[in-house]
Amino acid sequence: MKNRARVVRHFIWLLFICMPILCAAQKLAITFDDLPQNGELPPGVTRVEIAKDTLAILKDRHVPAVYGFINARKLEGSADGAEALKLWASEEPVGNHTYSHLDLNQNPPEAFNREIAENEPVLELLQSSAGSMAASSENDWHWLRYPFLREGDTVEKRNAVRDYLRAHGYKIAQVTIDWEDYLWNSAHARCSAKNDQKSIEWLRASYLDTASKYIDLDRELAKMLFGHDINHVLLMHLGAFSSTILPDALDLLKKKGFTLVTLQEAESDPVYEIDPAAGSVNGGTLLDQLMDVRKIQYPTVAEKPYKELQNVCQ
Repeated sequence: MKNRARVVRHFIWLLFICMPILCAAQKLAITFDDLPQNGELPPGVTRVEIAKDTLAILKDRHVPAVYGFINARKLEGSADGAEALKLWASEEPVGNHTYSHLDLNQNPPEAFNREIAENEPVLELLQSSAGSMAASSENDWHWLRYPFLREGDTVEKRNAVRDYLRAHGYKIAQVTIDWEDYLWNSAHARCSAKNDQKSIEWLRASYLDTASKYIDLDRELAKMLFGHDINHVLLMHLGAFSSTILPDALDLLKKKGFTLVTLQEAESDPVYEIDPAAGSVNGGTLLDQLMDVRKIQYPTVAEKPYKELQNVCQ
């Protein structure tokens, strides 16, 4: 009886001291956009090195399959980029980000759909050369990530592309967490070129501070929209800062209480079946789109350091 009473007391104690954000096993999938390259490069650094270092970190941390969404046009005239992309596809799955990162809001749906198709030969080639991984359900390249997260500025345009995707067996790789990590890539390249250690430390601190605030914001948006936690999909970009900051970013996600899963598992959450069904000039994450459609006011959040990142190490 004493042992049983002790167990009950311990359980009650856990209920009171365990913060929900830390105790919940909330699922999150990591994805990377703009393969094989995003932003400028520091002197002497190659795309192959960035891909190799990033892949090594993902493997060392036992991160489940991480989709890399590619723009095949970036391979033109870039042997370094082609080798980096081949290296990525040998270890992680790839998906469609359109051939040239086309903005749907600025183009007709017919042009956008052609860009999807134009990207497919490279995706097929990468999958066929991936060996045993090609047969895995976690390596299906029929996932589309909209460039700029813009799904069409009119509902007619939006529906035309979605009809095309359904007809060609695609799923939409939505995003629910985004702190625009690409903003730090070129800034890091410039500061590295100047060996400006003070600015590099500021880049690290500002990145992690921004990431933390926007993780919290997007979790809050999900609860405002659905009344409960959801599975999340994180958008990152493969650039010069990726392998440098990735270990800290993974530590932050762990501290926030996330369990990392595949894109397929994350999007098994029923919220990903919701279609905002409206044109959007600004685009944004799935949560942003739903907040706009439902006309819900956004919580206050600190602005990202756009000007500081643009000016640092210039």
